Amino acid sequence: MSLHIRNGRVVEATGADPRLVDIYLQNGKIVGLGAAPNGFRAEQVIDAGNQLILPGLIDIQARLRDPGQPEKANIESETEAAVKNGITSLCMPPDTQPPIDNSATVELIHHRNEVFGHHARIYPIGALTRGLAGEQLSNMGSLRANGCIAFSNALHALAGNLVQRRAMDYAAGQQSLVIIHPLDHDLMGNGCVHEGAVATRLGLPSIPEIAETAALAKDIELVEQTGARTHFGQLSCARSVEMIRRAKAKGLPITADCAIHQLFLTDHDIGDFNSNALTIPPLRSQYDRDALRAGLADGTIDCLCSDHQPHEVDAKLKPFPSAEAGISGLDTLLALALRLVDEEVLPLGDLIARLTLNPADIFGLPGGKIGVGEVADLIIVDPDSQWICDPDRFISKGKNSPFGGWDFHGSVTHTLIDGKVIYQA
Repeated sequence: MSLHIRNGRVVEATGADPRLVDIYLQNGKIVGLGAAPNGFRAEQVIDAGNQLILPGLIDIQARLRDPGQPEKANIESETEAAVKNGITSLCMPPDTQPPIDNSATVELIHHRNEVFGHHARIYPIGALTRGLAGEQLSNMGSLRANGCIAFSNALHALAGNLVQRRAMDYAAGQQSLVIIHPLDHDLMGNGCVHEGAVATRLGLPSIPEIAETAALAKDIELVEQTGARTHFGQLSCARSVEMIRRAKAKGLPITADCAIHQLFLTDHDIGDFNSNALTIPPLRSQYDRDALRAGLADGTIDCLCSDHQPHEVDAKLKPFPSAEAGISGLDTLLALALRLVDEEVLPLGDLIARLTLNPADIFGLPGGKIGVGEVADLIIVDPDSQWICDPDRFISKGKNSPFGGWDFHGSVTHTLIDGKVIYQA
């Protein structure tokens, strides 16, 4: 299959301004930029009409609820939402049912994506411990051989620091990436919102920032001790950003991300018990939100993710402390990202790097670049399209979003994976 995309403005994850350039694709690769290679004959031509051409987005934290929770979502529904919103690669945390702690579950996920999926790439993240129970280490070598790109215990607690050290030693020996969500479960208790005035006003049990920072301090020490390449997921507080900044300055093999909703929402958005704003880690203060934005801009935070967690309606109708945490994020990831550019948090090229180039480099994935010889995972975006967020119209099966009614711009007109048009508006 050969394809020519003409009249598009290519956005490279280098901070450079978009440039008008034609792209030539063949056999799943980019074979020419600006000029066609000798003998090239296009079987298909797409006129991008001066729209933006970006690398396909890589979402490093997206729960697809498959296997195990079909009432919430499945691979078919969520990969459709992904490709229609410009996300070509999805990294799945290990807390499926059953967990991704054995090769059979990995093979099941790949099989279901092949049969039911909408061609988005799915990369399972293996469990650090068997059953995510936090006690016995999983067989990381076997999981890695079957396609797991990294290892995590998701939000499940480990039995103790010794288990964590052994897991990180094992991962370091395998040269595997460890993903840690810093959270001290004892300090978290039964909390559900940020410790502050909003929690006090609403009478809700709170989660202090030290539940994150105390765990993060210990985790950084273990990185220094074991040398394990470690990615810290979904940071939420200002102090965490500063701790990561200092650890990076010491040369530790550390990277980090935050969920994109943390860059727009604070604990005040809970309003009067809006369970769609219930997240773990919780939405924190405006000071924390601004520090996360600053960390994203200066490169302390390497990546953005949706932290996609689709739920059925009933999961959010319970009393606030009993409702299930999480936001359905695939349908708003790109629009929120473009809003960061509008609000001058960082330039478009740097923003795209946080969603493409950096995730690809950290997780060892194809894609993330537009260049000759690179895999042809591309999206074409109309930056001028205007729309109002209506969660009932999400492609994802999960409609749980606090962004209903927000004005957005930017929509995907084409998604290409391996040089094939998977979605066209």
